[in-house]
Amino acid sequence: MSYVGPDFEPPQPRRSRRGPLTVALAALVPGALLGWLVYATVGGSGDGGGSGRATVRSSPPAASSPPADDATDDGKKPGAGPTPTASSTSAPAASGPLKGKVVVIDPGHNPDNFQHPSEINRKVNIGTNWKECDTTGTSTNDGYTEAKFTLDVAHRMRTLLEEQGATVKLTQDGDRPYGPCVDERARIGNEAKADAVVSIHADGSGAGNRGFHVILPGAVHAGSADTRAIVAPSRDLGERVAGRFVAVSGSAPSNYIGDGSGLVTRKDLGGLNLSTVPKVFIECGNMRDSKDAALLTSGAWRQKAAQGISEGIVSFLRG
Repeated sequence: MSYVGPDFEPPQPRRSRRGPLTVALAALVPGALLGWLVYATVGGSGDGGGSGRATVRSSPPAASSPPADDATDDGKKPGAGPTPTASSTSAPAASGPLKGKVVVIDPGHNPDNFQHPSEINRKVNIGTNWKECDTTGTSTNDGYTEAKFTLDVAHRMRTLLEEQGATVKLTQDGDRPYGPCVDERARIGNEAKADAVVSIHADGSGAGNRGFHVILPGAVHAGSADTRAIVAPSRDLGERVAGRFVAVSGSAPSNYIGDGSGLVTRKDLGGLNLSTVPKVFIECGNMRDSKDAALLTSGAWRQKAAQGISEGIVSFLRG
């Protein structure tokens, strides 16, 4: 998700009341494909002020991973049936640790948004103010779009989470001409009474800016927005996703936002402001940096990204 866009404006710079946040990274594990984070601590931050220090959890792997296959670009197994539409839910496994749990995956943007400028520029109410329905998202310098990336990772996550017994719903599956708008994306999670919602994105920052960050909802109570009840569980979800994402994908927290913690709190995103269930965004990397782009365009790495996010969700839902 680029910060150049209606629902994705950069957070206003603020002076931290605490010292710099730190992340302790372990050395690469010999023989592993990618390094992983052994332990990470982050300072409590937020728009309402921090409350002590919080640990980014790096729990043992919970979701199993099918073999990564660059040729299977959408992450679906060969011979798989039709992809469920955004208005339908998956058929959960008969048993598993997530049996009875509902997970909503929100693939950011839509591959065809660029063909519908008037529709996606229509203003919608995000609780605190009005913003455009959606944006086109960003892309790598070679033209690999954020919308294609997010949908691919969402497909891979759906497979992993269904294997754990979860019922999985996507806000869009490339099955609509544009959108959905940011208010509808939040409404889909709310109406599904989701136990967890994760919105998948990739950033469009400057070259040299690398790494991922997880966006948490700030405490908002204005207009039709009231996030107060979901701030704490969303932070728990975000910390677990961040911890597992580092461990599995090998990517480090962002070097340009989040003070090295990999966690950012924001109050300007409609998809978070209007949510009534635990929800976070994850910016998986920066598409405009050549090194991050090499990861984002790799099917093998996208499988690791999906695995890390899914394990964070499983850890959150299992407590």
